[in-house]
Amino acid sequence: MSRFQMIGSILTAPITVGFGGSVGLEGPTVATGAAFGSNISRLLHLSQTQRTLMVGCACAGAMSAIFKAPIAAIVFAVEVFSLDLTLISLLPLLGATLSAIITSYLFFGSEILLPFELEKGFSISDLPFYALLGVFCAFVSLYFSKVYEKTHHFFYQLKTPIKRILVGGLSIGILIYLIPPLYGEGFSVINAIIKGHPETVLDINILGLDTSNEITLVLLLLCLMAFKVVGASITFGAGGVGGIFAPTLFMGSTLGYTFAKVFNWWGIFPHSVSLSNFALVGMAGLMAGILHAPLTAIFLIAELTGGYKLFVPLMLTSGISYAVVKNFVSYSIYNMELVRKGELITHNKDHAVLSLMDIQRVIETNFIAIFPSMTLGNVVRDAVIKSNRNIFPVIEPKTKIFLGIILLDDIRSVMFDKGMYDRITVQELMRKAPEVIEITQDKMTVIMKKFEGSGAWNIPVLDNKKYLGFVSKSKLLTAYRRKLIEVTPRA
Repeated sequence: MSRFQMIGSILTAPITVGFGGSVGLEGPTVATGAAFGSNISRLLHLSQTQRTLMVGCACAGAMSAIFKAPIAAIVFAVEVFSLDLTLISLLPLLGATLSAIITSYLFFGSEILLPFELEKGFSISDLPFYALLGVFCAFVSLYFSKVYEKTHHFFYQLKTPIKRILVGGLSIGILIYLIPPLYGEGFSVINAIIKGHPETVLDINILGLDTSNEITLVLLLLCLMAFKVVGASITFGAGGVGGIFAPTLFMGSTLGYTFAKVFNWWGIFPHSVSLSNFALVGMAGLMAGILHAPLTAIFLIAELTGGYKLFVPLMLTSGISYAVVKNFVSYSIYNMELVRKGELITHNKDHAVLSLMDIQRVIETNFIAIFPSMTLGNVVRDAVIKSNRNIFPVIEPKTKIFLGIILLDDIRSVMFDKGMYDRITVQELMRKAPEVIEITQDKMTVIMKKFEGSGAWNIPVLDNKKYLGFVSKSKLLTAYRRKLIEVTPRA
């Protein structure tokens, strides 16, 4: 991560949120911590495993300080950053989260973002409704993912940053004017909801609707939830810097509260349930579905509430939400862009090692290139005799455009017949390469599949059709083994 990222996010995120961007400050804080971890590890020349652990510790520390939830922070680092949880990694994570939360207490005392204490636990008879809430959370998570992706694609079509800022700023301005609670992070709204008084933030609405009416209140809450997704997506798409945590908690609390409110109102529950409890569990359900982090969701809400009275419904709702969403969306919003680039690091060790490898380091350039107009005699004298390779790339002499290959086996039967030297050209002898590697498009995972599918030992590397060199299977596997040793934690 670049050095600028150590200050970039922490400077631009408050500007984004201060001007109304409907996102949170938690993500940029975690990103800033990650940038510090990355640059410190580079300064100390740490290995890949140590660098990854350093970044994970920095992120866990930042989250621990924000929410005063050290256990959830450790789970977050392991779950989202795909850290290997071993004794050697657990101790630094514990140290990072502990020092962060102590620092937070020194500066801010016992103040937390979501001050709430459970007054009522859950009843076993409520579990079917918590399960149903998990299904609702899953569908809202899918809605979030689809809106986010389509909005991101729309802004991507606007080629210049100025256009994105103008369109995004105007859209957010209109949205906030129509729905004022969408301004900024929205923690005041979340706190009002979990305390059971959402009308305090909904009283100011452009239509002057009476929030004491149950139906009106429910409709306003549903609109708030639906348009928070739009507000957050526009903010990100326009280039705003912020986090997804706050919008997720915002929507989850709104969904959980509305769900319980409607069911209480209809008299479906066997008894009146705690609206705040459902709001809290809804937050966990949305986190599990949108962020694909069910364990983080469970432990974060459990720690924020100061106990584990809701642990069972948290597990149930989060588990169902995550399971349903995973069937439709394979990757979280955090990971979508990394998946497109082929740079996602996961708990799959093989995939992680391949993602960390650099193709530039395995390209070999000591191959003698030949041209279509060359005769067999030219090939023997200028290439075969001078090369210790048995493969020769055929390229256009001026443009360096790759045309094909000639194998030593292709000319072995005629290379000793001098009578054929001036009668056969490269154009007649060359063949199409079984596969090619596009350096700007193909990642290591794709390259490995090309070797498997083609059975080739050498594959040419191209940059916009221009020849660069070859990647050999032997060198690729050697580099893979070295990287595997580098990233495997030592006991």
